[in-house]
Amino acid sequence: MKSYIETKDLVKVFKLGSVEVQALRGLSIQIEQGEMVAIIGPSGSGKTTLLNIIGGLTSATAGQSWVAGREITNASSAELGLLRQKAVGHIFQTLNLIPTLTAYENVELPMLAIKMPSSERKKRVTELLTTVGLGMRMNHKPDELSGGEKQRVAIASALANDPPIMICDEPTGDLDQETGSKIVQFLHKVNKEMGKTIVMVTHDAALARQTDRIYRIMDGKIISVQKPSESEESNAAMRVEMYRDRLTETELEIADLEHIYKDQKINAGTFAERWTNLNETKKFLERELHRMGL
Repeated sequence: MKSYIETKDLVKVFKLGSVEVQALRGLSIQIEQGEMVAIIGPSGSGKTTLLNIIGGLTSATAGQSWVAGREITNASSAELGLLRQKAVGHIFQTLNLIPTLTAYENVELPMLAIKMPSSERKKRVTELLTTVGLGMRMNHKPDELSGGEKQRVAIASALANDPPIMICDEPTGDLDQETGSKIVQFLHKVNKEMGKTIVMVTHDAALARQTDRIYRIMDGKIISVQKPSESEESNAAMRVEMYRDRLTETELEIADLEHIYKDQKINAGTFAERWTNLNETKKFLERELHRMGL
């Protein structure tokens, strides 16, 4: 019997001009219903590619995949569309909120796609936004909300059609430590109280240690599977790897953000918020590595 989410010998090849890049190299993973698992690894290791295949956003070049007990290996575009509408909710680091829509309208949008009746939509949107603590902010647009509030709108939107699976790509990546902690608490509520299976990519060692299992990817393959309850020595080694990976990526993100701002592609307010959060993350990582004697 197959696991609730399972991949077997996944291969994913991207073509960049005349060059082929192999993002996944025979990756296999098993996740049971109701689990909350973390996927960790350095930039370019294949984490997001794996999420995109499980979430029906792209197909593998080779190998097999099962999601919610259904094989999606050779699923058509229409079948993958139904998977995204009904079985999988997505939470992206970039949020994907539509800036011209209010929080209410952003959460309502997935329900319109499945033609949910108006009265049901109104009831569910109100319940979801109240649940994430935004009952008084539902008529505000994204640029009128804080980073944490926008992330909570994104979570409510991902829950709109009551999918059994939540796919989260760096759900706390752009948030400060305090706000990120609140998002983690809510994801635990989604997992434990709502019974959702959660698969997340994260660089947050504290978040990873709160999951049921941690998969580490390197060069497109799973190189280790660990339970957070395992030895402190093993946990310490994992934290060092994660902190180093995240510090390198944070420094690159800061440089990219500064370049984008100089090119006037984002406004000063957005730049200031993201720059502050990224630098707080950098200082935290540097302190932790220094505390570990590194």
